[in-house]
Amino acid sequence: MKRTDVIVVGAGPAGLMLAGELRLGGVDVAVYDRLPAPAQESKALGFNRRAAESLGQRGLLSRLGEFRWGPMGHFGGVRFDLGMLDEDHSGVLGLSQARTEGALGGWLADLGVPVRRARQVTGLRETPEGVVVSFTGPDGPGEETAGYVVGCDGAGSTVRALAGIPTRTWEPTRGMYTAEITGVAPRPRPIGERLPGGRMVVCTPVGPERCRVVVHDPDLPARPEPGALTFAQVADAWRRLTGESIDDADCQWLWACGNSAALAGEYRRGRVFLAGDAAHEIPPLAAWGLSAGLQDAVNLGWKLAAVIAGRAPEGLLDTYHAERHPVGEQLIRNARAASKLYLGDEHMDPVREVVGELLSHKDAAEQAAGIVSGLGVRYDLAKGDHPLLGRRMPPDHTLTLTDGTRTTVAELLHTGRGLLLTTDRTTAETARDHTDRVDVVTGTWTTPPDPTLDTVLIRPDGYVAWTAPGTTDDLTDALHRWFGDGVPQHAGR
Repeated sequence: MKRTDVIVVGAGPAGLMLAGELRLGGVDVAVYDRLPAPAQESKALGFNRRAAESLGQRGLLSRLGEFRWGPMGHFGGVRFDLGMLDEDHSGVLGLSQARTEGALGGWLADLGVPVRRARQVTGLRETPEGVVVSFTGPDGPGEETAGYVVGCDGAGSTVRALAGIPTRTWEPTRGMYTAEITGVAPRPRPIGERLPGGRMVVCTPVGPERCRVVVHDPDLPARPEPGALTFAQVADAWRRLTGESIDDADCQWLWACGNSAALAGEYRRGRVFLAGDAAHEIPPLAAWGLSAGLQDAVNLGWKLAAVIAGRAPEGLLDTYHAERHPVGEQLIRNARAASKLYLGDEHMDPVREVVGELLSHKDAAEQAAGIVSGLGVRYDLAKGDHPLLGRRMPPDHTLTLTDGTRTTVAELLHTGRGLLLTTDRTTAETARDHTDRVDVVTGTWTTPPDPTLDTVLIRPDGYVAWTAPGTTDDLTDALHRWFGDGVPQHAGR
């Protein structure tokens, strides 16, 4: 029976990103997907700032082609000005999920990662050596053994169910219709136009002579029957709420869903992990779910690869749930709160006014922007008081290396390895036993962090694990915690 280090189930953005991260770490990985070809439906349009930074730190943004950044922020439809903030929190807008998946798929092809289509997982059987995955495929049923399995197979995850992982659910209370159309151009309403009774319509241009229309209506089915929606129903609902006709449009795809939510109780059970919508399902909202799924992938990928390759103890894998499950809890809470603001009826108007007044103040806007952009995530990685500790390292900070070359943090993270940046050669010597897994870079800051940062240890996912000054833990302890024991280097080498 064939054996693979990791089988990733699901070829959406989270699954594709995870497979690439694993391959960068030297892992033999394969992706299974139940669909015979990539879906052209784009339920998410773009992603937030932190997701964009994660793609950038692997050199992947250029694969997306042209896209635009969003200069305005909003929380639940309440706008606030990102321009008042010290740091750029703008996200990528109007980029179809199909294009994102296409870019990631091209990356995997370059890395030699197989994506096995029309393969539906039907069973998981864990053994002391790994997980036996049963599936049906183009050639009939089969089995494959993997060291680990990661379910990135979306809401209603088959992997989650087969692993018996408990899930907390929030029942749907209302429905929505979505369609992408050509041939007709309704008036743009990119953030949405609120109508009486908690109804809303959205029209977002998504390409030349192409737009997406969304109908939010409490009278729509909260539990729509899969595959039953017709474009005539969408057009009827649009006309009823707007008075506009889109009947003559050519429908490219359509989708009906409710506003249910779910959170897996465990992101890891033995050799099985969950990421993306399989771990945290939220109602469609500003691509929050896709963005969080990409972050799950970059958090888990380097850790799982390090353990498989023997570069870190297995206990490192427990930090995935410890770090990402609280983020999932916050994601569900924030999405439910934003949805109430966004779709609530006229009774929510006083709340919207108060929230709008609060968000006109910089501190409140920064908090909201951190939620929406993902830049507010902070992990408990070490003891200390440096403001960057546990947060992501700003990827555009620039260094001048000892040979005079200028580079950015993002460019130095392209390899997917750990990174020790220091202005002190003595500190660099501390990491000499970890140079097989950590890139040690000596130079000076061209755009210096504020406050001062003489040395910083950055994990492969871009988060700061140690600083000098500002961290009370020892650098050697931090290196061992995140990157294992290292390989002793002989004197004089």
